[in-house]
Amino acid sequence: MSLQLTDVHISAGDREFVHGVSFDLPAGGVVGIVGESGSGKTLTCRAALGILPPGFTVSSGTVSLGGRDTATLSTREWTALRGSTISAVFQDPASYLNPSLTVGSQVAEVLQVKLRLRRRAARDRAVELLDSVRLPDVYRRYPHELSGGMLQRALIATAIAAGPRVLIADEATTALDVTVQSEILDLLADLRDSTGLALVVVSHDLAVVAQLCDEVLVMRDGAVVEQGPVSDVLYAPRHEYTRLLIDEHESYGLDRFLSLDGAALEGAVLEGAVRERAPLEGADHGAAR
Repeated sequence: MSLQLTDVHISAGDREFVHGVSFDLPAGGVVGIVGESGSGKTLTCRAALGILPPGFTVSSGTVSLGGRDTATLSTREWTALRGSTISAVFQDPASYLNPSLTVGSQVAEVLQVKLRLRRRAARDRAVELLDSVRLPDVYRRYPHELSGGMLQRALIATAIAAGPRVLIADEATTALDVTVQSEILDLLADLRDSTGLALVVVSHDLAVVAQLCDEVLVMRDGAVVEQGPVSDVLYAPRHEYTRLLIDEHESYGLDRFLSLDGAALEGAVLEGAVRERAPLEGADHGAAR
């Protein structure tokens, strides 16, 4: 199962907001999208999910999922695909979980609706899913009882419950402190390796992209200004805006850890991120709570 965007333009009325985004995401691949706020990152992802805001449309180009043009899908077909074929996690997971229901029951509900599992089977599978995202013993706990990192892992469990082949992570680590951020990135990498899950990772953080992604798109003002393998774009950027982003993140030592892998890469990312974000640590912890 692959996700392919070909020259996608997104408009509202007479104004165009996204100007020709293209990428091909194969099974097990990871594409990163970086850029400042308002660059078109989230609109691009919403187009891939078929959930553009009211008034916005894909005015030209195609979004294909498993070789099928999603413009041909009916509302019922889209509803069936979301969660079971393509899914997403977003920033601020607490706003996507019902505070009056236990975490486990919300995962189980997805399994009952999407996979038609009976209540006991759905409960047992929900426990397994929560264990797989490193959340043992939280089935009966409520969202307000969990930390920001635990909430994000719970949301990931909900998003992957029906076995999607593509997961879009839109700023999924932004509000988390650097240690928890690293744990979430490890979890996404493990899911990719163990299940073949394809990932679209949206972030303003180049360290996140360098750690997890194979290919990166740099967006500005709705357009892709640079695109290619992570090692090429971040190590030898051609566009002035990409160079600016890298200069702003120079304390991460991007050139140092692009050649690393595995545990060495993770350690380098975390070390650099701690140095960069130390002044914001208190604010990050507050946001995580």
